Amino acid sequence: MQKRKLGRDLEVSALGLGCMGMSEFYGASDESEALRTLEQAVDAGLDFLDTADMYGPYRNEELIGRFLAQSRPRVKIATKFGIVRKPGEYSRSIDNSPAYARQSCEASLRRLGMERIDLYYVHRIDASRPIEETMEGLAALVREGKIAHIGLSEVGAATLRRAHAVHPVTAVQTEYSLWTRDVEAEILPTCRELGIGLVPYSPLGRGFLTGNFQPDHSFEPGDFRAQLPRFQRANMATNLALVDAVKALAQAKHCTPAQIALAWLLAQGEDLVPIPGTRRVRHLRDNLGALEVKISDQELAALGQTLKALPVAGERYTQEGLKGLGA
Repeated sequence: MQKRKLGRDLEVSALGLGCMGMSEFYGASDESEALRTLEQAVDAGLDFLDTADMYGPYRNEELIGRFLAQSRPRVKIATKFGIVRKPGEYSRSIDNSPAYARQSCEASLRRLGMERIDLYYVHRIDASRPIEETMEGLAALVREGKIAHIGLSEVGAATLRRAHAVHPVTAVQTEYSLWTRDVEAEILPTCRELGIGLVPYSPLGRGFLTGNFQPDHSFEPGDFRAQLPRFQRANMATNLALVDAVKALAQAKHCTPAQIALAWLLAQGEDLVPIPGTRRVRHLRDNLGALEVKISDQELAALGQTLKALPVAGERYTQEGLKGLGA
């Protein structure tokens, strides 16, 4: 397995595994299949698992905790705090207070069955609270040995600078893919200036970039994509032009569209560690194949020119989901 480094000293596999969909947001869960997927991932050399307390809520951390207890794998665990949800509700509020960070961290440690969290993210930023206050609270948890590294998710560049001045930020997690490239304007350059790693989530556009969606797609109950603007019928029809470009390159290179989407991200720099999420073994194997796909500089340039001419229709979240983005 290829390795990459986030920040100064957090070495992880070049691909991580997003675990959110194993417990919520993409329809019915199958924990037996999820555990098989986790086992296959670790067997293949993936050692970077991503979860959060709000996935479930709590059920995803509990699932990861059971896997860790059963298998005792040597892996790095990233989890998050800051989004407050009630069970069964998508609506959320944001709490970045040091008291809530401590409460959440200790609860996550219990659910995961760990003594120290490898990478602890602020999941969303509360613009009304000074980021310095939040970071000081997290720095105390580092000193106490409860977390090893601090991360921020969906943060704005100015806030990232202020946070990093209080305590080193190891990684920024944000959505980044062939159809979500906002990060290239400010966040990625800022991360590189400060020596902070980038962890792209939804690198397959929540599955859209795999080429398996059409405008008449029927989502199963509980799949939040049914509400997302980019997955509405008219927007999907527009966005399929981007998928066609990915498919064309995949056909030329004898691989899958998912592998092109991940290989493209991996080619953006050694400081990026994408975390494609899946709950099924067959999708995991497909994603792992991206590590063997090499896209030449000429192919990258040609794809980039093609994408510039293709609009992306629709916001990436509903208004509720946009809370705290870029703060």
